[in-house]
Amino acid sequence: MRTKMLSAVAGVSALLVLTGCGAADMTKQASPFAAVEGAKTVTLSVQSWVGAQANVAVAQYLLEHELGYRVDTVQVDEVPAWDALSQGRIDAILEDWGHPEEEQRYVKDKKTIARGGDIGVTGHIGWFVPTYFAKQHPDVTNWKNLNKYADQLRTAESGSKGQLLDGSPSYVTNDKALVQNLDLDYQVVFAGSEAAQITQIRQFAKEKKPFLTYWYTPQWLFEKVPMTEVKLPAYKEGCDADPKKVACAYPHTPLQKYLNADFARGGGKAAAFLKKFKWTTEDQNEVSLMIAEEKLTPEEAAKKWVGRHESTWKAWLPK
Repeated sequence: MRTKMLSAVAGVSALLVLTGCGAADMTKQASPFAAVEGAKTVTLSVQSWVGAQANVAVAQYLLEHELGYRVDTVQVDEVPAWDALSQGRIDAILEDWGHPEEEQRYVKDKKTIARGGDIGVTGHIGWFVPTYFAKQHPDVTNWKNLNKYADQLRTAESGSKGQLLDGSPSYVTNDKALVQNLDLDYQVVFAGSEAAQITQIRQFAKEKKPFLTYWYTPQWLFEKVPMTEVKLPAYKEGCDADPKKVACAYPHTPLQKYLNADFARGGGKAAAFLKKFKWTTEDQNEVSLMIAEEKLTPEEAAKKWVGRHESTWKAWLPK
């Protein structure tokens, strides 16, 4: 669910080029291996946040080392990834946060994309303040009191208003509509990427400054910068149907996998493996932390996780 969407990290811009064949920009080209006749290959989409990269890293490692596939990874934003998946330029998306329009078009109408099941992780977007600020001002955790703190949350970028820090404009976000519809004295300021947003959050935390930010779970940063969610008006089914009229919280979304329909039917052991690939938030965060904090490459992190969790991934392998 990120309406254009939604974990890359300060100091880990190398994540934009993953191991294996490397990441390509799918808005410009297809995988160089996707059309090699007779080749045992799989092409996976990689989103820019570290949790999604952790999924791909482990899937790639097992596909290559246990099932003998050549895996190509390509970096592409969320909505273009659906187009590429429909066209067969990629074989699978391993973490989607909810794109109902694309699902209707490609899964239900055109039937060029097939559901691959959930990844086992539930995602949630929300507004957060640092826990040290919430302890000092407990009422800040109710959206009705945010205007009271707007002056304390102003920055040079937000001008006379309080700052609501967002990540990339390509992420799924209702924040501009929420600010307007809830009559909040805030300005949405985009950091530009998850990595830039993390850098800003960590700088605020280092200086013990207050901040209000769009953020999401699961995400490894909570272990380094404790944050408390601000309660928005309760989410109800359909309350976010009109992007311009949204005045409710973000839902909790079981994150989904999607496969190209032809690949889902004829992708052999690779397709069967990806359908069965399902792990926990703790698993994902374990790999994410190794990449983000320990500075391991995605392949190194995946190898470590695989070595520790054989009983988990053995169940994903096709018979």
